[in-house]
Amino acid sequence: MVRGIGRGGRGIPGRGGMGRPPFNRPRVLMLRPPFDLLLAEPAFPRCKPAPDDSVLTQALLKRHTELCPSPTDQAAVLSLVTKLQTVLDNIVVAPGEFAACQLEEVRQVGSYKKGTMMAGKNVADIVVIMKTLPTKEAVEGLSNKVNEEVNKLMKAEGSGAVVSACHERGFTVTGTSAAVRVLITTLHQNLRKIEPDVHLDYKVISSHLAAIRHSRWFEENAHHSSSKVLIRLLRDMCSRHSGLVPLTPWMIDLLAHHCIMNNPQRQALPINVAFRRALSLMAGGLFLPGCAGLPDPCEAAHSRAHTALDLAAQDLAAATAQTLLRVVARGGHLYVLGLQPFEGGKDISLEITVWDGVVVSPLAPAYNDSPEPMDTDDKDSV
Repeated sequence: MVRGIGRGGRGIPGRGGMGRPPFNRPRVLMLRPPFDLLLAEPAFPRCKPAPDDSVLTQALLKRHTELCPSPTDQAAVLSLVTKLQTVLDNIVVAPGEFAACQLEEVRQVGSYKKGTMMAGKNVADIVVIMKTLPTKEAVEGLSNKVNEEVNKLMKAEGSGAVVSACHERGFTVTGTSAAVRVLITTLHQNLRKIEPDVHLDYKVISSHLAAIRHSRWFEENAHHSSSKVLIRLLRDMCSRHSGLVPLTPWMIDLLAHHCIMNNPQRQALPINVAFRRALSLMAGGLFLPGCAGLPDPCEAAHSRAHTALDLAAQDLAAATAQTLLRVVARGGHLYVLGLQPFEGGKDISLEITVWDGVVVSPLAPAYNDSPEPMDTDDKDSV
């Protein structure tokens, strides 16, 4: 008998011996952050002072001024939102003879609530939480009630009438110069009772609950004015370049807050530095598979915001950001920001351009949706 077998010897694996390791050991997914020059600056000190970036700063501020809504538009939206809020609060407190549904709470969400509303988009969002289940009949009844009550207030002021129209998310109240989307959801404990044929879509009402969490987080953490400036600039840039269109407003909010505030000093960065940082992080793979990305503070632990994008959209966003970053580096920021239109109104991220003798061409997609054919040893006989 050989001593040691079964007690730390060489025979039985897994008990201190020298056998083969078990094959059922779970693999740990290591998420790696993209290279961030701002955070890595202590390891890569500058050899010369930073170049003068005043031209880019002026361009960014000029574009932001164009993107801000006018005082007239803001007043129009505020007036309609106030009337809607008053009517809905009255239904919550004293519904009277209204029996189509029971309301629990009314919350303002979206860009109007966050202070990032864009020029030309006079639309605000309000989430209505129902105590009862959100049936399509209940939404239609609430829409008619709100339309009737708001028109009474408008008539008392001598203003124009509003029109209410239902859709898959709730209903929209539209006035002469502004509109308010009323988004319907229900209490969290009612979600498991949702039936697809009777009630609103489960994903839709869940997203409305998430919108409340997003607005609350933004109000507590991302209220800095520089963050709001960068959000407007990034939203405008994403709307004009097709590769960045799939990015959601929530992803842009998190990206802007990260680029402005996530630094060793925990102080707001200048807008030119934050803008370059946002493009650099996206180009470096912030929204690619296997990257740590941006943790979603309003969801469960280890949740990443960019996982809402499919693989093709993640690849296209990174490629587009790389192209735009090279254009900005060669002095083409006016075209990227939209201050100067590209020839023929084309998307500059999709065209081959030349800047001071440097050719910038869009990158080919790295993700291929079609699976590669498997190489087998079985060949068809000739």
